[in-house]
Amino acid sequence: MSRLQRGLLACVLVLTAMAAAGRYTSGVSHLAAFVAAALALAGLAWTVSFATEQIGMRFGPAATGVLQSTIGNLPEFFVVLFALQAHDRTVAETALIGSILVNALLVLGAVLATGSLRARGGVMRFHAGLPNDTATLMLIASLTIVLIALVSGPGAAVGRHVETISVVGAVAMLVVYGIWMRQYLLGNRAATQASVAVAETARVPLRTAVTLLIAAGVGSAFVSDWFVSALEPTIHQLALTQAFAGIVIIAIAGNAVENAAGIYLAYRGKHDLAISVVKNSVAQIAAFLYPLMVIVSLATASHLTFALPPVWAGSLVGTAILIWQITGDGEATPFEGAALIAMYVVLATVSAFQR
Repeated sequence: MSRLQRGLLACVLVLTAMAAAGRYTSGVSHLAAFVAAALALAGLAWTVSFATEQIGMRFGPAATGVLQSTIGNLPEFFVVLFALQAHDRTVAETALIGSILVNALLVLGAVLATGSLRARGGVMRFHAGLPNDTATLMLIASLTIVLIALVSGPGAAVGRHVETISVVGAVAMLVVYGIWMRQYLLGNRAATQASVAVAETARVPLRTAVTLLIAAGVGSAFVSDWFVSALEPTIHQLALTQAFAGIVIIAIAGNAVENAAGIYLAYRGKHDLAISVVKNSVAQIAAFLYPLMVIVSLATASHLTFALPPVWAGSLVGTAILIWQITGDGEATPFEGAALIAMYVVLATVSAFQR
């Protein structure tokens, strides 16, 4: 492990201690406690990402990407779980939607803009397979949400069964995601078999990586609880809407690792890897994490469904179509990256006034 990585781990410990102090020490303002918890959450997200990357190196690039995106969503999982337990259903919904929009619009836009500006001729090129699969998964999730949003309106007879329909839709999406995941991993078997020896690539021993992963996972659970506890008072103190908190603040804090990693990889010219980091995260949240939380929420104080407000249902469909249009040909220009970022800015502004 390098000196920089040891320093980052030390910073994560300090931030986690500050978040704990903000939660349990009297006299600390809610805003300070919220900021400390948000920074600690981002630090723990990096730790989870680093540990899963080191473990995944033993199994090849495809498995590494899947493992990293799956376990990397632990902070979002706990934030949504504790928000539902605290009856903050709007925060839980917008945190999930915000994570999709942040990755699919803001981060992907920054990746495409950075990569194309650095690329020869101003055109960023990458394999279109994963982007097209991601767009398909997003469209499936979006159309499910739109369908349920349409039938759950005022006076709709089906609206009484929204929870049942949502559970059925969640199970269906998880099955589709599982089929895609198996296809994705089998399709990358050749790349996995051709990968170099583990001892030459992994930077920390397997036991250390597993220990870091467990510690960061447990830490994410505690910090997420502290984060949600400080969230509501902070929203009132800053006169923010719950939608803005979920779409912008929670989403960016919970996806800080993917944000930085994708842009850095694009800057280094590793276009396929940069696209893979972002697109895997989008697919994971839309077709795996959201449906999973619908089922898990059956055991929490507030139940999560796919009955979203029309503005967010429409934004998901529009985002799925937009990223399919932009990334489906395997090429991108600065204009296309700027278009995605601009769309996120518009949606973030809408969330600032969405009650």
